[in-house]
Amino acid sequence: MTTAELLLQDFDSEMSNTRRTLERVPEDKPDYKPHKKSMPMGRLAMHCATLPLFGQYLIEDEGMDIAAPKHPHPDLSFKSREECLKQFDESAAKCRAALAAATDAQLAAPWRFSWGEQLISNDSRSLSYRRMFLNHLIHHVAQLGVYFRFNDVPVPALYGPSADEQWSPK
Repeated sequence: MTTAELLLQDFDSEMSNTRRTLERVPEDKPDYKPHKKSMPMGRLAMHCATLPLFGQYLIEDEGMDIAAPKHPHPDLSFKSREECLKQFDESAAKCRAALAAATDAQLAAPWRFSWGEQLISNDSRSLSYRRMFLNHLIHHVAQLGVYFRFNDVPVPALYGPSADEQWSPK
């Protein structure tokens, strides 16, 4: 099994979890924040919806200098759940295609992440992909679950049962 095939197993599972979570974002509470330092729920949902683009860039670009980005920042304003899901489906499809086409050599190569001359990391592309995209996305999807709990939105069963839903392996 190739590295891409292994990563695709996690990718498919996490994209399913992310979509199921985004399907529950309430349209009437885009500005809700559980704390003054928290990101508003609508913006957080859009961040989750567009994060797969970063996964795509990790796979396809030679590196990233966030002081001089090659790609525009996605619009994180929440307009509707439908628009959020559309953005997610498009972003996830692009990331999945990039990952499916990646070779072992490409995924083993270093991926330079910097802020101008300041090196942030230069780990393998596969490690950078897991840390900076996949784990990052999982973290934010879990945050949405907390926002849901505070707003009486049923929390989806993602890795086991939630207080609102039984879990069954897909």
